[in-house]
Amino acid sequence: MKYKAFHRLSYGLYLIATELEGKKYGYIGNTAFQVTSSPSQIAISSHKKNNSTDKIINSKKFSLSVLKKEVNTTLIGEFGFMSSTDIDKFRNIETKTSKTGAPIVTDSCVAWFDCKVVTTVDVGSHMLIIGEVVDSDVLSGEEPLTYAYYREKYKMLSPKNSPTYVERDRLDKEEEPKAEIQEEREKQPEKDSGSDNMSTFTCTICGFRYDPEEGDPTMGIPPGTPFEDLPDDYKCPICNASKDYFRED
Repeated sequence: MKYKAFHRLSYGLYLIATELEGKKYGYIGNTAFQVTSSPSQIAISSHKKNNSTDKIINSKKFSLSVLKKEVNTTLIGEFGFMSSTDIDKFRNIETKTSKTGAPIVTDSCVAWFDCKVVTTVDVGSHMLIIGEVVDSDVLSGEEPLTYAYYREKYKMLSPKNSPTYVERDRLDKEEEPKAEIQEEREKQPEKDSGSDNMSTFTCTICGFRYDPEEGDPTMGIPPGTPFEDLPDDYKCPICNASKDYFRED
């Protein structure tokens, strides 16, 4: 089986949110689609280990905000890679409510849907949750963000709890079609053969910049530590993204 074939499926990127007992919960999802027109219903796929999953099922409501193409990457970092048990993801963003009372995120979004849960299906690692749309609105004429654009621009992998997650070593073992390999090579900037290994690296999720001369005291990394020498399990101190999401400046 070729795992990269799954990258040829089309997806959007969405911010899904709910509220239960006065607390808001939310995450970034790339699996949401309309399943019926009468009544209008949308299905989302949410990992059983996501903190938001049980909250959506128990509250019987959720909102789905369609992210815009040039999204604020802080939203991706916090809602996609951090847990509501660790931070208040909603502290710095605009929300509103409509008919169900679920918080609706309007920042960096082009449209939203307010949904009441009507059906849930256990599909293995994830729960398929179907909601009837009770209200919706268009916020902007800007292009929506697609998963293909997100992956190409930021060189991203799916978060581990995503329905589309594939382990990196499996992807690395697979060869790309020749035309695509050539295209990727043409996109790569040429590196100075005389450069040392003290280059800075930036997290493509939240923009955190790792400077080897400074190290990362918050993570116990001493000054003078090259990025290549960081532990394999090193995480971005801002958004918790892994080393795979850092790119050399």
